[in-house]
Amino acid sequence: MLIARVIDDVLRTEGGYVNDPQDKGGETNFGITVAVARANGYTGPMRDLPVALARAIYTARYITGPKFDQVLAMHAGIGAELIDTGVNMGPRVAAEFLQRWLNGFNDTGARYPALTVDGNLGTQSLGALAAFLAWRGQEGATVMLRALNGLQAARYLDITEANKTQRRFLFGWLRTRVAL
Repeated sequence: MLIARVIDDVLRTEGGYVNDPQDKGGETNFGITVAVARANGYTGPMRDLPVALARAIYTARYITGPKFDQVLAMHAGIGAELIDTGVNMGPRVAAEFLQRWLNGFNDTGARYPALTVDGNLGTQSLGALAAFLAWRGQEGATVMLRALNGLQAARYLDITEANKTQRRFLFGWLRTRVAL
């Protein structure tokens, strides 16, 4: 199943238990923050968070909830990119990145209606992505992936410029999160 493979990739990237006092994400296990774990009913020590619960959280909060599963069905690469960005920056941010680029690539405005950039992938946003992929094909998907990664990289730089303590993470974020 494609969703299981995407979650496997996220788990590999996120690793296990981390409690770095300089990491703004705070205490995590499998990339799940303590706040997210608590919001999902987990009360135990983060070090002991079950991987099955992490998978369930990823599925509900970062895949099906924001409708990235529907993007995965249209294009696995774009869907996986949105999931990865959503895990690291929040699903709303990932969806906004896609909506912004879909608007930007709709040069004449005639391919699909302009989107409201609200971070919610509804029927209009998903329809716009389908129309974009039908129009531009695999080359369009490749360019979209580059565009999404470009915004992700720029946001990491913005984070580190606003908070210099986060600079120690910048190289790793780009190495593991921004694909070639």
